[in-house]
Amino acid sequence: MTVMIPAAGLAAALAPGTPAAERPVVLDVRWQLGGPPGRPLYEAGHVPGAVYVDLDEELAGPPGAGGRHPLPDLEIFGAAMRRAGVCLGRPVVVYDGGQGWAAARAWWLLRWAGHERVTVLDGGLPAWTGELSTRTPEPPEGDFVPAPGGLPVLDADGAAALARDGVLLDARAGERYRGEVEPIDPVGGHIPGAVSAPTLENTGPGGLLRSPADLAARFEALGVGPGTPVGVYCGSGVSAAHEVLALASAGVEAALYPGSWSEWTAQPDRPVATGPEPG
Repeated sequence: MTVMIPAAGLAAALAPGTPAAERPVVLDVRWQLGGPPGRPLYEAGHVPGAVYVDLDEELAGPPGAGGRHPLPDLEIFGAAMRRAGVCLGRPVVVYDGGQGWAAARAWWLLRWAGHERVTVLDGGLPAWTGELSTRTPEPPEGDFVPAPGGLPVLDADGAAALARDGVLLDARAGERYRGEVEPIDPVGGHIPGAVSAPTLENTGPGGLLRSPADLAARFEALGVGPGTPVGVYCGSGVSAAHEVLALASAGVEAALYPGSWSEWTAQPDRPVATGPEPG
């Protein structure tokens, strides 16, 4: 599955002469956990024509028992996409500041909500060599209406079952998986049976996604074989979306557990494993 677009490919798609129906809608979703707000960065310079979308407000619901970044209200998400000019049959390209996590969250949400023509700018904005714009565009209203079901989703019980009967990948840093440190959630460790698979290992130099062959070999070494049911979680469902994207690039469909560790640890009766082994 083609999930990434190189900067040169995006530049070509945005060039004069591209038919309107094939000219991609570009979404700037710059966000970083604990980092500066994305909108001032967008206003300082963005890919020409790109529309800013706020991850916390439009790509996630309010934090609570469902985790720090639960799935957004469909009305809010749909309205944000239509405001940006997203139409069902027209390609969409999303980018962030280079880490890839926020862009993957937008990619996953659009794919889950029924849009099939979505790609992520490989390397994010740092890979873009064209001009930047400070103009805020006002595109025509799009027609996209979310229709969930395009990608599989796990709840807490489903994640626990998959850890027993398939492969559940933990996309957080290894030290958080092992329970050696937990800077955000109340409990350290991992879902019993989950396999450590840090998202940062999906990318190479310049933040570019590793090749499909490299990714396939990586996930095979983690136990992902033909026909293996696969799911992914992280802290709050953002970096795990990047793991789902990487798996898709390698030809593997994986389910996302949106609530992830922040939801799991909000339920005191849920078991926790620590150490380097799945447990």
